[in-house]
Amino acid sequence: MKKQAIRTDKDERIDSPQRKFAIPTFIILLIGISASLAWIQFHQNLPMPNAVAAVEPPTFKQPETLNGLLALSPAELEHCDIARMNLLCAEALPGAENLNVAECLATLDQWAQHIKAETDQNYHHFKEDPAYYSNSEAFYKMLMMSVVLYEDYGVRYNPKLITSPEATAADDHFFVDSRDVLIHGLVGPQHLGTCSSMPILYIALGRRLDYPLKLVKAKGHLFIRWDSPTEKFDLDATGKGLNMENDAFYRKWPFPLTEADIQAEDYLKSLSAIEELSVFLSIRGECQTDNGQLGDALASFSLAYKLVPTWRGNQVMFAQARKRLARPVILVQQEPPINLSIPADPNPLQQAPRNLFQTP
Repeated sequence: MKKQAIRTDKDERIDSPQRKFAIPTFIILLIGISASLAWIQFHQNLPMPNAVAAVEPPTFKQPETLNGLLALSPAELEHCDIARMNLLCAEALPGAENLNVAECLATLDQWAQHIKAETDQNYHHFKEDPAYYSNSEAFYKMLMMSVVLYEDYGVRYNPKLITSPEATAADDHFFVDSRDVLIHGLVGPQHLGTCSSMPILYIALGRRLDYPLKLVKAKGHLFIRWDSPTEKFDLDATGKGLNMENDAFYRKWPFPLTEADIQAEDYLKSLSAIEELSVFLSIRGECQTDNGQLGDALASFSLAYKLVPTWRGNQVMFAQARKRLARPVILVQQEPPINLSIPADPNPLQQAPRNLFQTP
């Protein structure tokens, strides 16, 4: 009744002088607005003087060679497939003589499709018992990936290289075969790797499925992080199955971390693409070192240092590589020049294992 009374009241005021005056004014205003809109629409279709046509940015082209990868800018690296970066860093290494990057990438695409199919098909298990998966759909997805890789593709940590943190040695030639430390060994016939390659495999597959996965460093170890605005947890996939961890765990394992360590190495931090590449180049340098390719190793360590000069490990590995050579070696892509004031003596890290990414 109240609304009806209000409408009646408005109807009764229609014949007032003010209302009669408002009607023609409104009509005039409406005509003016219509004319203005027509004028704007007409002139929008005319070419603007000195206007530059909007050009869509060119489609990013994934690099085909290591040199092409190294030529990318930091912004371009963010669009580069982490698997491709890792595979290209295996170029010309011992153990990568028959490397076919395109075939490896195609295999990863097929694996990702199979993982998605299995994840979707078994999703009812999560709905029936979410507590079993820590009430996390994200963890369910990662656990399914782990199961598929382990059961369907036989992905394993190379048993010959499994050792405890306290048993690591500087002369164990852990990096001598690139298939053990870069992902072509996992995608290839053997399906074997280590903690320097297995997290990258998971991340490469996860990113193909639009999972927000990041690579993270601990001392002597690499691990995975699910890093979304709503959920963040750490994952370790180097054993049988998948373990959900947190940063507190990696502060103590495989080697204890101090705040100074964390600041000097960006430990426990989700890495950017340029930082991922620096890690891969340092692994490349370690492989070259174990195979006596000291000049090539120096080039790799210099590039890793150039990408992230603040990491203490990069400084020390580069300094060690220089020290191993009896004569100077021309460094590739050395612009701007390497800062020669970094310590030439590796003593600052003598308490840490030389092999930075080998603990299962």
